Amino acid sequence: MCTPNDTAVLHAIFNPSAPFGDICGDKDNNTQQEPDVDSRFPADLLEEAQNLELSGVRAAESGDVKAAVQKFTEAITLLPERPSAYNNRAQALRLAGDVTGALQDLDRAVELSKGMGISGRQALVQRGLILRLKGNDDAAREDFQRAAQLGSDFARQQLVALNPYAALCNRMLRDMVQKLQEPDLQEC
Repeated sequence: MCTPNDTAVLHAIFNPSAPFGDICGDKDNNTQQEPDVDSRFPADLLEEAQNLELSGVRAAESGDVKAAVQKFTEAITLLPERPSAYNNRAQALRLAGDVTGALQDLDRAVELSKGMGISGRQALVQRGLILRLKGNDDAAREDFQRAAQLGSDFARQQLVALNPYAALCNRMLRDMVQKLQEPDLQEC
């Protein structure tokens, strides 16, 4: 039987580029109950903020990143202590090329969520990805480790990919499997 770590290693070997973009499909393997961080907000304001975020997501999906940022900003203005809109706006800012603004929003989302729950996990993974793309592997590793402790399979995969020994083993194993799948016919 495979452990989750074994599964992450095998997935990284056979699907080396698959993890990117798979954040939304991240399973929650954390056995603890997710805290209900939204219950502290007035129901009417929460519903309005969630509707603004949904409009922002739709705008981003249709390619209107500027409108998406505007909707997420409105949601933040409405409930400035709610981390979800900061996560969403960070993604839109990153798409618009504002990496600095995205990192500021992710820092705020981690702070507000106290690095806990879905919002904390998503902010840590997003921030880890940006830090990794900027070449700051040590800080990225820290964020991925925290997100992995919160149950993020994607973060676990990124930790495997950041391990230089695992990367070497992955490359050697991938080459071996490729040779087995495509044997050299001249040796026959």
